[in-house]
Amino acid sequence: MKLAIKILCCLFSLGVFGQNITVDSQTFTPQQLIEDILIDSECIDNVVVTNVVGGNFNDSDQSYGFFDATGTTFPFDTGIVMSTGRLSNVPGPNTTLSDDTASNWSGDNDLETILNETNTTNATILEFDFTSVATQISFRYIFASEEYQEGNPNTCQFSDLFGFLIRPIGDQQYTNIALVPGTQTPVKVTTVHPDLPGCDAENEAYFAGFNGAVSPTNFNGQTSILTATANVIPNQTYHVKLVIADEQNFRFDSAVFLEAGSFRLSTDLGPDRLIANGNAICGDDTFTIQTNEPGATNTYKWFKDDVELLGETNASLEVDDAGLYNVEITKGTCLLFGEINIEYAENPVVFDSVLIECDQNQDGLTFYNLFDAEPLVTNNDSSIFISDFFFTENDAEQNVNAIVGANTFENTIPFQTVYARVVNQANCYSIAEVELQISNNIIAILPLEACDNDPVDGFTNFNLNDIRTTIEPQIPMDASVSFYETEIDAFFDTNALPNTYQNTSANTQTIFVKVESNNQCYSISTVELVVLYTPVLLDDETFIYCLNSFPETITLVGGVLNDEPNNYYYEWLFNGSTTAVNTTFNDINEPGNYTVIVTDPNGCSSSRTITVLASNLATIDNIIVTEGSSNNSVTIEVSGEGDYEFALDDPDGDYQSENTFTNVTSGFHTVFVRDINGCGITEETISVLGFPKFFTPNGDPYNERWQVYGVNSQFNQGTDIKIFNRYGKLLTQFDNESAGWDGTLNGQALPSDDYWFTVTLIDGRTFTSHFALKR
Repeated sequence: MKLAIKILCCLFSLGVFGQNITVDSQTFTPQQLIEDILIDSECIDNVVVTNVVGGNFNDSDQSYGFFDATGTTFPFDTGIVMSTGRLSNVPGPNTTLSDDTASNWSGDNDLETILNETNTTNATILEFDFTSVATQISFRYIFASEEYQEGNPNTCQFSDLFGFLIRPIGDQQYTNIALVPGTQTPVKVTTVHPDLPGCDAENEAYFAGFNGAVSPTNFNGQTSILTATANVIPNQTYHVKLVIADEQNFRFDSAVFLEAGSFRLSTDLGPDRLIANGNAICGDDTFTIQTNEPGATNTYKWFKDDVELLGETNASLEVDDAGLYNVEITKGTCLLFGEINIEYAENPVVFDSVLIECDQNQDGLTFYNLFDAEPLVTNNDSSIFISDFFFTENDAEQNVNAIVGANTFENTIPFQTVYARVVNQANCYSIAEVELQISNNIIAILPLEACDNDPVDGFTNFNLNDIRTTIEPQIPMDASVSFYETEIDAFFDTNALPNTYQNTSANTQTIFVKVESNNQCYSISTVELVVLYTPVLLDDETFIYCLNSFPETITLVGGVLNDEPNNYYYEWLFNGSTTAVNTTFNDINEPGNYTVIVTDPNGCSSSRTITVLASNLATIDNIIVTEGSSNNSVTIEVSGEGDYEFALDDPDGDYQSENTFTNVTSGFHTVFVRDINGCGITEETISVLGFPKFFTPNGDPYNERWQVYGVNSQFNQGTDIKIFNRYGKLLTQFDNESAGWDGTLNGQALPSDDYWFTVTLIDGRTFTSHFALKR
């Protein structure tokens, strides 16, 4: 049966020379796919397929079957392919999305359990038993997926799942052997990919690349050829479960390709020695490949890049060149295969260097951050780095007894030499000597002074950039300057001070100035920060100047609070413009903003602003009198630069802010308007016209005559007053100059009664009412 299958495969292959692989889901039974195509070995026995699961597409298509890639660029010629979609969607070109599902196509619990995932669907499964005479079996495969998307961060987040699960018959616990070489990481899209937007590369050495449209398969990307290996007990039966499934949903299909005849007896030659894995062979070192396969009668053949190494027939092979090395071990009637990929990497190019550090007491002993030598040792090559420092070259070679605390290292002898172990990505190394020397450069730095600011308390802000400027002539042109509060901080480049720094010790403080050139300490010096005395002044003030007192002056003072020395400099500004006044005081008679700047001979100044506001006596513009009624009122209208309050009749009485008085009695009154800023009082006499309701001409001294109130020679001149009896008879007529009516007519006293009057003022106003005569 196996021979017939082989002939069929050969005949099938003869007709395939296109650019795309072909697939066949009908010709081979699952037993034939496993036993005759994948295994095809006389030394792997008792091969029995026990379970098959795939998608039912109801059109003679399956999700698994045979593939032939002869004549294409696909790495395998023939083999088995298992997909999470239709097998007919597997061949290229890569111009459509393989995105299939089928009814009732579920996932796989074993796969979810061993990969610690959930919610799989569209699982394609081939399960079989086998027995081997060797201690190890292996087979080669390629994982491909539509979820590989170039330039798309989804590649970092989503992946279908697959596993090659194996266990001894009778055991329940599977082991997954579809792993990234040398790790326990399952192979999937999210664990094998290059750098992508949003995520770094993962195991990129095992990623073959993204597929363009011209691709023999219809998948966006695929891994390199990988080998699944399992250690087995000879002649014991094992169960294998090959399974691939969509994860979370059926979208974006994946497939795994298993190379025909690759399920074979194998021997472990150790992990691949690759640059990307950091275990390549370094420089001109040799490496011995060891088989360790038991059996005294074993015979060996060695191959490099598929070319037999004639004469190499030992159980081990010493190599000094990169290549893909294979061994064929004949063990009785069975053939075992082993493979190892070896890459070589150059040792780093390094330079012996001198690391210079500063030493305050010049005793030759000081602190070093040994890693400061890295740019010199590596010549700024960012692809290599110093892993550790050592006291001896032998320790550096053996990578033992590394110096602890190399970034705070204190030498024990002057001009001590330490050894740097420099490694590259491939973990190859070179050793460089670093001689520790002392800088004896001394920089003279004058004290940095700054005026005390508000509040004046011995603390202020210093611009440390001023120090850089002053020492430029004393330091190399490429030098960098930094500042520290303590010497230890300066040595170890910790807690550098900002360019704007406020002292923490009142009035004076010493800080450390570190100058570095070519990443070496050029000098550590000190500089004193000095807080200069600044005059302390009164707070800003506000005064009033009475315009009515012009040209009289008021005196403004500088307002120094402490004992005022006679060597201060004064400058007075008026409304922001400099004046000629330079004394401690300023006599002024003009409102505005006066700023005084008081300067100490050390150049530190303080200032305060005195605001002089204008005020003035009030100008009474109008007085409105509502008179001749039961509720007389007076309203005073004023103008002026001041703020005013008002009083009636008593200049020392109570003043009110309102300018209207009500219930004012008739007669003569004096209105007082006072400036609340103290600029004086303006007054004016007014008349409020009024009419008595009665009079009593009975000979006593009270109310003997009836007269209009609020009229005299000054007010209401020309007033015409007429009095009538109740019948309208005119009894008398007089004016404002008259003493009033005595209650008689033609010398005869008139009786008690109501009498009427009319009062006509010179401005034409007329008042009419009545009053009572009582006897």
